[in-house]
Amino acid sequence: MAEEAKHTGKTLTNGFIPKLRGKKVTIRLVTGGQPVTGTVEGYNPYEILVKTAKGQVLVFKHAIAVLEPLDMPKQEFTLKV
Repeated sequence: MAEEAKHTGKTLTNGFIPKLRGKKVTIRLVTGGQPVTGTVEGYNPYEILVKTAKGQVLVFKHAIAVLEPLDMPKQEFTLKV
């Protein structure tokens, strides 16, 4: 997960996801099924590593429908267009 510093494109990796490192999140996938709940341990331009109660889970960003921070104020993540 060391690639995060190399990526310089304008993506959510540069703003939203770094704020989530060490925070508890719930990830809902586009395919449905059980949501993944855990702590964000790392990320790169294509993946997010989440530590859950059952172990580590690597989630591809393109498979994420909703990424919901659980222990952060909602107004901190309003998008400005």
